Amino acid sequence: MKNLNISSKKLMSLTFLFLLISGTLFAQNNKEFKGIVIDKDSNNPLPLTDIMVIGTNISTVTNSEGEFLLKVPNAYLDKAVLISYLGYKKLQIPLSELKKNNFKISLTIATTVLDQVDVNYPKDAITLVKKTLSLKAENYLNAETVMTSFYRETIKKRNKNASLSEAVLKIYKQPYVNNKKDAIKLVKVRKNTNYSRLDTLALKLQGGPFSALSSDIIKYPEYVFSTSNIDNYIFSFNQSTQINNKLVYVVSFKQKGNITKPMYYGKLYIDAENYALTSAVYNLNVSDRKQSSELFVRKKPEKVTVYPTEALYRVNYRVKDGKWHFGHSNILLTFKVKWKNKLFNSRYTLQSEMAITDWNQNTTEFVTKPKNRLKPNTILADEASGFTDPEFWGEYNIIEPEKSIESAIKKISKQLKKA
Repeated sequence: MKNLNISSKKLMSLTFLFLLISGTLFAQNNKEFKGIVIDKDSNNPLPLTDIMVIGTNISTVTNSEGEFLLKVPNAYLDKAVLISYLGYKKLQIPLSELKKNNFKISLTIATTVLDQVDVNYPKDAITLVKKTLSLKAENYLNAETVMTSFYRETIKKRNKNASLSEAVLKIYKQPYVNNKKDAIKLVKVRKNTNYSRLDTLALKLQGGPFSALSSDIIKYPEYVFSTSNIDNYIFSFNQSTQINNKLVYVVSFKQKGNITKPMYYGKLYIDAENYALTSAVYNLNVSDRKQSSELFVRKKPEKVTVYPTEALYRVNYRVKDGKWHFGHSNILLTFKVKWKNKLFNSRYTLQSEMAITDWNQNTTEFVTKPKNRLKPNTILADEASGFTDPEFWGEYNIIEPEKSIESAIKKISKQLKKA
């Protein structure tokens, strides 16, 4: 484990253990804007679309079905929202037009400029990546910032929802130029679990919120591109694209063929004008079952074999007044679980998602070590008390639940009401 290139702090580790039953009720009574974002030509939903209230720091993202839920204070109802998605033209819509529930927003694919810009590429892809990582001071927020975040963890067994935990967090984000770690404080949390689908044995995500936050490659480059391992990657240019009508370089990367230890492969999206990283999508190479399993599995019964079959990461950045900041991350892990003397494997999918919904710089609220802060190895489900507060979310923005998750919650709630 000590010889691996990947830091275990970057990854969600798993603990196998028996669970205790907790309470239920999913309710919210808030004024809100709801809708769906789709591709104009195909009508397909656009997941992970950024939706921001212009002139504020209020934002959210769409779920996997393209749906969104946005809560806006009355003082900002005269403003407009900006809708942006990788490779599509951005769209601005007054909030007054979003009053109807299930408002449909159609985005158009942006035409990519190629011939003129391809000749203007930096000398090579690795030079561009190193320059991007070196421009923290110029491109990213460099004041102490308090961010409000919505965080969700889901566990599925064979595509059926088994567990859901959600939380509102305060993130005390350090300036990008220093090496101090960010702190996280729990504001609100809730969970629900369908124990019949877990067969009394379940997975828990250790370090959940911190794992999502450490996907911020610019703040924590050591987890993917450390100074000692960056030369073990092969970087190459892909076809350019556009984000918010601005040219973006697309850089692919993968570990060199002579490197056998688990490293990452994926794509980086870099603003062509200022070399800021705007988005990244990458996977951990899990082809070596033994080594990749050691990175994730913290504890398990002796009669169980566990190994990951997929580890997918995505991080998006947002820009305001010329400065970029961490906006949203999504982590998807898939595991095979094999019990000794059992014929079939079980497949578990664990997903975590974090979205920054508001932030404030230069505030007296900022502290390096807030009270009741979470530990880096926190298991969110252990902190949750259940779905019991009808006014649970209050004014906080959340990511709209997927229909499958919403249905699972309702079903569990009915079962517990009967009990």
